Amino acid sequence: MASIEGKKIVVGVTGGIAAYKAVEVVSRLRKAGAEVHVIMTRAAQEFVTELTFRELSGQPVTTDMWSKVTHFKVEHIALANLADMVVIVPATANIIAKLAAGIADDMLTTTVLATKAPLLLAPAMNTNMYENPITQQNIAELKTRGALVIEPATGQLACGTSGKGRLEEPIVIVEAIKDYFADSVKLAGKKILITAGGTIEPIDPVRFIGNHSTGRMGYAIARAACKLGADVTLISGPSTLSDIAGVKNVRIDTAIEMQQEVMSRFADTDAVIMSAAVADYRPQAVAKNKIKKSDGELTIKLTRNPDILYELGQQKKEQILVGFAAETCKLDEYAKGKLVKKNLDFIVANDVSQADAGFGTLTNRVKIFDRDGENRAYPLMSKEKLANVILTHLARKYLQVG
Repeated sequence: MASIEGKKIVVGVTGGIAAYKAVEVVSRLRKAGAEVHVIMTRAAQEFVTELTFRELSGQPVTTDMWSKVTHFKVEHIALANLADMVVIVPATANIIAKLAAGIADDMLTTTVLATKAPLLLAPAMNTNMYENPITQQNIAELKTRGALVIEPATGQLACGTSGKGRLEEPIVIVEAIKDYFADSVKLAGKKILITAGGTIEPIDPVRFIGNHSTGRMGYAIARAACKLGADVTLISGPSTLSDIAGVKNVRIDTAIEMQQEVMSRFADTDAVIMSAAVADYRPQAVAKNKIKKSDGELTIKLTRNPDILYELGQQKKEQILVGFAAETCKLDEYAKGKLVKKNLDFIVANDVSQADAGFGTLTNRVKIFDRDGENRAYPLMSKEKLANVILTHLARKYLQVG
């Protein structure tokens, strides 16, 4: 059976010259067994007719927010709820900007805002528009929220120039959709606790000891686990990232607070993924008032914070325990040592000294070490894709699902 057979795919077609390629995408999806529902923006109808998509999909095509609808009661909600995936092809700079800003002013943007299904974007536009910092910022923002993006190809563009911005070929887009569902596992009924971000340890009311963790990796794992049906609790240190819909979001500041929240939930959990960068030390004493600058040196005495991961490893029974190792050297040695010392089931290790991996980046390059001695290195990929890799490994090898 094809990996997308029976899947309900909502395809959003926007007003770019590459809209004609969406015709082939819809055709290939239907031939692969998917149920395809097309939403066309007003601008898209200037390039391709509604009739074309209706005949190819075998379903009514949605073109207007305000037209009388006979096939759904509240159409944007119905489409949002039935979708196993929403695909936007081509994704213009305009639609990308709207989605990044949360604008819902037509049927497509309203449906995307209302759905909990994974979102896949296939950008297509002029090279300068694609490389514009605003467009890149919008794409990065959507990726942090879990959107999958198929990078545009490089070649001759409709405007007569050559460069990056050409819509990827329909066969590549459809294969990416198939790959997503082929790799996905189901975590329904599983209770997963995830930690994210760093902790901050106050020195005085103004200053603190912290680290560079943004929480992106942990948030990506939490978002992906929720989409796979898990009952997810996310315990996060200070982060600029927004709370995730459908997830129990718990905010903390210090390592002690993290310990309290994690340990109080551990007994009723199937798996814990400790991706947070918890501070190893905290000031022995916190000044009541701001410490004033003086001519002499300032000495701050530090004391050890509790080792939450070690504590979990000592108390675990049936729970699966996953750790992270952010290292700058001797990656394999330190990761394997931590795996054994903390009594983990597996550990995800990465070299944070690399510019394109680790703290503050949108991508990561990791190795996964298992308690049975197996290990595997993964190439550079988005943190969203890596989240699915980690959850698939957890589900199939340790939770025996999927």
